[in-house]
Amino acid sequence: MPETAQHSTFEDAQGLVFGAAMCAFAVMILTGAGLVTGQTAGLAVLIAYVTGISFGVVFFTINIPFYALAWAQLGPAFTVKTFIAVALISVMSLVVEDLVDVTPAHPVVAAVLFGLISGSGLLAIFRHRASLGGVGILAFWCQERLGWRAGWVQLGFDIVLFAAALLVLEPILVLYSALGAVVLNAIIAINHRRDRYIAT
Repeated sequence: MPETAQHSTFEDAQGLVFGAAMCAFAVMILTGAGLVTGQTAGLAVLIAYVTGISFGVVFFTINIPFYALAWAQLGPAFTVKTFIAVALISVMSLVVEDLVDVTPAHPVVAAVLFGLISGSGLLAIFRHRASLGGVGILAFWCQERLGWRAGWVQLGFDIVLFAAALLVLEPILVLYSALGAVVLNAIIAINHRRDRYIAT
């Protein structure tokens, strides 16, 4: 078994910047079509729709309570990188919305593009030992402390989130949104394999 290679600080930095940029652009495509997604980003999108507050502001704010949990459960390095990734996405989403105008031809196109682009961004973030915080951290805590499977916790959250989205969006848009979430999760499931990617 080869020794595990360590990413340099520069490699971590470029990975987080790339991942954040892809995710910010993907969210712009998503919201341009009036869609939603799962996890913490999806909650931020839904709150932004209801309140009119920018996604970047909401996303940054709702992640704040989870950093203490991340520090205790996953360590300072992971927490700092996650904070940086969340901050980058929040700032980039505010900048991108003023520089780029995205009007998808059809919500299905937007959903698929969102899944593909955000999937590539999340892969970069995950491979540099960070996350987008929020629900993922809470799910890990539930698994470690309560014995609940993290995947089931996240799935349960997403079910509730998409159900809530039905109160805000048309049912067909929620269905298209689910397609985007499926594409995103497929990209992660197929490509994020520790047995094939040894660098940390």
